[in-house]
Formats: sequence, structure tokens, C-alpha cells
Amino acid sequence: MIRGAFFIFVLMVNNKPIGIFDSGYGGLTVFRSIFKQLPDYDYIYIGDTARAPYGNRSFQTIHQYTWECVQWLFKQGCPLVILACNTASAKALRNIQQIDLKNEGPAKRVLGVIRPTAEVIGDYTHTKEIGVLGTKGTVQSGSYQIEIGNFFPDVKVHQQACPLWVPLIENGEYDKPGADYFVKKYIGEVLAQSANIDTLLLACTHYPLIQQKIEAYLPEGIKVVAQGDIVAKSLAHYLQRHPEMEAAISKNKTQRFFTTTDDTADFDHYAELFFGEPVKSAYAEIKC
Repeated sequence: MIRGAFFIFVLMVNNKPIGIFDSGYGGLTVFRSIFKQLPDYDYIYIGDTARAPYGNRSFQTIHQYTWECVQWLFKQGCPLVILACNTASAKALRNIQQIDLKNEGPAKRVLGVIRPTAEVIGDYTHTKEIGVLGTKGTVQSGSYQIEIGNFFPDVKVHQQACPLWVPLIENGEYDKPGADYFVKKYIGEVLAQSANIDTLLLACTHYPLIQQKIEAYLPEGIKVVAQGDIVAKSLAHYLQRHPEMEAAISKNKTQRFFTTTDDTADFDHYAELFFGEPVKSAYAEIKC
């Protein structure tokens, strides 16, 4: 009995998972790709579903909510946290990296999804014109235009907010005929900005659930790019470049899921759609 208790204690002490945060469910599409490519590590996912969606909230509010969830993940032992949310990456990551982390010590890191996407998205286009589909908050931040411009100054970026896609997806209406109108609407609006767009970036982690529907309404020759595999590859390269961080992360092949909504059964139901397999979550209380 004592030996068994000692084993559990050691496992808890050595549990230093990678934290993955999203305002709700969408980050699970990124987590799915990360776990597929890097299955040996431990992971904790938290979806702030009690306060979602983030898309139309202010910079200040998004930063506050995101930082509270990041701190919660730090308290669970995570040395590295991925903001698997475009809105949080656009509106909160810079302040977290440049200001908030100064009080946390050098051993903790927070990464987002915009920069790794911007580093490679220019390689997908031949016409040098890209359409970015995202939430209102992501589009208003201009983050993709800035970051893509840093890596591919010759690429022109056209942005389109798609405010009704996330509600359709989270309410289970995304695969029904009624969603087609809004898919065609936003596709038409972004393509109307330029006849030379040959690449559409899904700059919201919810959107892979409607990727096939999006592709069905596109002219031939336009490719659709989701972020999951891009972020997973970028994380793998990051860990190779930072062996001290790679060594700090525990490797027991565990996954734990948390939601800020006390109805965990409801979270589990929708989370399975995004993660691609059954999810069993626990409630996480985020103290403001």
C-alpha cells in the first residue's frame, strides 16, 4: 500500500504537462493534431466555455480571461501553454509574453497559433493573395496582416469576419442546410475583395468542422488551409530548439480535459465533435 501511494505521489510530482487553452471547443482541433504528432507528452486542455465566445469582446476583457486561464494551467504544473485560440492569440498573447510572464520566471512560456501559421502560409499561394477567415476580434486586431507581412511582404492579405460561423458550429447547426447560406455569404464577401485569391486560411479553430462545406462552394483552384497540423509541426520544432523545455515536460501519454462550465456532460458531448474521440472532462473554477 505504501509503495503504491509512493508511486502515485511520484507521478503527481513529475506531472508537468503541456497546457492547451481555448475559449471553448475550437482549440480541440489543434490539440487533436498536436497529440497525433506528439503523443508521448502529457497534456491538459481547458475550455473557458462559461465565458465564451471571446470573438466580440474587448482587448482588455480577452486579455483578462486568457491570463486567468493561463495562470490556472501554470498552477496545474504546466511549464508551457499553447493558446489554441486565434482571438486570444491576437488580443492577449503579446501582453502576456511581454508583461505578465515577467513575474512568472524564465521557466514558463506561452505560445500562440498566429505566428506559426504566418511563418508558412505564404508558401501555399501562387498568386500571392490570401483570404483570412476569422472572428470579428481576430480580423479587427489586424494580427494576420501584420505577421504575414513580416514573413511574406509580397503577399497581400484580404480579411473577412464570419461572426455567425462559430454560433452555428457550437449549436450543432453547421452540417444542416440552413448553414449553407452563411457559408456562401462570407465566402462570397472575401472572394469579392480580389479575383486573385487562391488560398483561404481558416483563422479560427472552429472552422475545420465546416471545411468540407466551405470547399464545396469555392471555385476550382482555391485551396483551404486549416491550422492544426501547422501548429503541431511548429510545436515539435520549438521543442527541438529548446531542449530545456522539452526535458521539463512529463511524458506519460496522458490527456486531461477541463471546462469552466459546471455541466461537464454538455462539454463532453460537443468536445467529441472537435476532438474526434470521446472526451471526459472535469470542472475548473477560474477565480477572477
